[in-house]
Amino acid sequence: QRLTDRSPLQRYRQQMDNPRVARLSFGFTSALVTLGLLLQLRVAATNDEGFFEAVPARLVNSLSYFTVQSNILVAVTTGLLAARLHRSATWFRVLRLTAVIAITITGVVYHLALKGLVELTDKAASADWILHTASPVLCVAGWLAFGPRGWVSRRVVQFSIVFPLLWLAYTLVRGAIVEDRNGRPFYPYPFLDVFDKGYAMVFVSVALVAALFFVLALGALAADKRLPGVRAD
Repeated sequence: QRLTDRSPLQRYRQQMDNPRVARLSFGFTSALVTLGLLLQLRVAATNDEGFFEAVPARLVNSLSYFTVQSNILVAVTTGLLAARLHRSATWFRVLRLTAVIAITITGVVYHLALKGLVELTDKAASADWILHTASPVLCVAGWLAFGPRGWVSRRVVQFSIVFPLLWLAYTLVRGAIVEDRNGRPFYPYPFLDVFDKGYAMVFVSVALVAALFFVLALGALAADKRLPGVRAD
């Protein structure tokens, strides 16, 4: 039966099942997010008024943000999917789910709690928009539309929680030993600032972030069984 003879829902599902369309979507997402990351690193390297004086310290600091690491995961996983959809390795499926959930949290937390705290212009504003708005929208929309389906399992969900826990541990340890140019312990986000909030409040925030990540991963597990998309399992 021809595509034009089918209902709108059938045509939609067929487009979502189209590997070529899926790869084009993933490729566009990867290219745009990579551009945003490069812009962000350029801004960090040239920002003489930032938290750190030396260029290497600025770059390391930029790469230490959850936002940047989440976007790296998005750029890498969508780029690899654009090259080849059929990937059976568990580690890649874990990275795919981790990227989707991490960038979702990035977008939600930024727009609810962090947007507007710093006034940005030019390349910094462009990088900010790509990494905090365009990337979450494109990544989540790409997963909802194309999947690939059949990749999310309880085992994958369990492994996906490793990334945020490692990042939180790294951030708290780094904050305890790294000082900014003013000699103050440095934490990338206000809700993780032990210097201001104290460990009790910070650990509450950590627990909430971890719980949100796990709940979203379980939601992805349930949705994966029902959504249209490319079956690359």
